[in-house]
Amino acid sequence: QVQLVESGGGLVQAGGSLRLSCAASGRTFRSYAMGWFRQGLGKEREFVVVIRWSSGVTYYSDSAKGRFTISRDNAKNTVYLQMNSLKPEDTAIYYCAATNRAYYTDSYYYTASTAYDYWGQGTQVTVSS
Repeated sequence: QVQLVESGGGLVQAGGSLRLSCAASGRTFRSYAMGWFRQGLGKEREFVVVIRWSSGVTYYSDSAKGRFTISRDNAKNTVYLQMNSLKPEDTAIYYCAATNRAYYTDSYYYTASTAYDYWGQGTQVTVSS
């Protein structure tokens, strides 16, 4: 049973930083791709970034590029999302997701929520202006 548990959300002022964590359990995740999505109030779920666990290859959304960094810790089975220069429009619930179909060469495949089989419960990020 795959479990994903996010943490690290909170309230931060614009321009500040947060680091989200996604602790994964129940599998060996070396063959997985791990994604972060977010959903603002009244908005659709939006892709943020994905990392292929074994290779470390990443793919960022335009809104995340240059401000957010995804990484993983093999020993802790944890994926991190470092978010810098936060803006009020980054306010959302942030979700971690996982799929064992990490073999698609086109990273765009992983921007769709339907590419993922497992989801965490989400962590709230609020950026005040």
